Amino acid sequence: MLKALVLLAALTVAAAEPSPNAELVEKLFGAASGSRYSNNILQDALLDAPGLIRKYGYPVQVHNVVTQDGYITQAHRIPHGRDANNTPGPRRVVLLVHGLMCSSADFLVLGPGNALAYVLADAGYDVWLANARGNYYSRRHLFLNPNDREGLDFWKFSWDEIGNRDLSALVNHIVRTTGEQKMHYIGYSQGTTAFLVLNSLQPRFNERFYSFQALAPAAFNENGQNSIRDIFVHFEFILEAVANSLGFGEIMGGEGWRETIANLGLTFCNDLSPLQPLCANIIMGGGDLENFNKTMLPVFLGHNPAGAAIRQIIHYSQVQRFKRFARYNHLSPADNLFRYGSLTPPEYDVSKITVPTYLHYGKNDAQANYEDVLLLGERLGNTVGIYEIERESFNHFDFIWGGDVKTQLYDKLVDIMKTVDSTQ
Repeated sequence: MLKALVLLAALTVAAAEPSPNAELVEKLFGAASGSRYSNNILQDALLDAPGLIRKYGYPVQVHNVVTQDGYITQAHRIPHGRDANNTPGPRRVVLLVHGLMCSSADFLVLGPGNALAYVLADAGYDVWLANARGNYYSRRHLFLNPNDREGLDFWKFSWDEIGNRDLSALVNHIVRTTGEQKMHYIGYSQGTTAFLVLNSLQPRFNERFYSFQALAPAAFNENGQNSIRDIFVHFEFILEAVANSLGFGEIMGGEGWRETIANLGLTFCNDLSPLQPLCANIIMGGGDLENFNKTMLPVFLGHNPAGAAIRQIIHYSQVQRFKRFARYNHLSPADNLFRYGSLTPPEYDVSKITVPTYLHYGKNDAQANYEDVLLLGERLGNTVGIYEIERESFNHFDFIWGGDVKTQLYDKLVDIMKTVDSTQ
């Protein structure tokens, strides 16, 4: 059945490419008879991000951006709305940046009327969706090969480079392309980390942003818990050394990882498995499933995980272990000395960030603990507001997948941006 849907999707959406985990979706749901999922849901699980945008009648552009160190990252642009504000022309820009092991699709999968990218486009914004180096859409380099398991040079980066190199190149590209000198920024989880890195290391970029809205901000980690990072927190150097020796530079992105995920998925997530509720619980980070739309399970699995470098997780583990929001701590102190001029990596000075900042957190978010969010707010250079999501059970993944996220959060984001626009 799914092969027919792939063909139908390709005919429906010109130049459509498969989603990161389209083969996994076919293995999980293709053999099920009488599937509970509609053809529309299964198509959304199979289409890539530009294909999703085209399918729902929104304009889309694909931009390939070359960074200073040779990575080729891909951004997806929705220049105007479909249901409203649908006349082409200049408008204010908003840049959306995804979380760890995620992609631009995170702001699309809930569909028109609910997904943040469409909400913002219909609200009158020129929407740009970033993809960090190393994910499904940004596995290219001018001369390095992501599949080279000998040198692993492609994968020698963390979210430090994503903020310092990827974001700076993309912001400059947006300014050149649109003529707009400033933009709004909305980051989710790692997307907030990248913004903090960019503007603390290169404070001149503060001038490029009207506002910074941080969803589940990930910076200081003195109180939060993260199941993946907790595993690595005392073994990050060993993990990096072992990964290097085995030729693994990425996590949740290559064919080997996808095969492992597929085998686990066949046990827990397939449409006939009695363990499917457990699968949904794992996807939601162990949080409350009350507002998890279970009919969207194939779509979430089709687009996540989208890949990342192992160093990205190691870097977060270092922050948690040493209680310092600092640059990447390399295996060799001599390497740190060469890169930073000190034996230990310097901390990011977030007080240099003067962009008007709005922090949004959920009380049930174990990965972005509210005490750490408050600490970040105290140290930033221009915190305008810190907002707690009304629903008590709102967790880390509800920011992008929650069934009520539009009313709980997205409408407020638009209101804040419109207020900022009215004063600048």
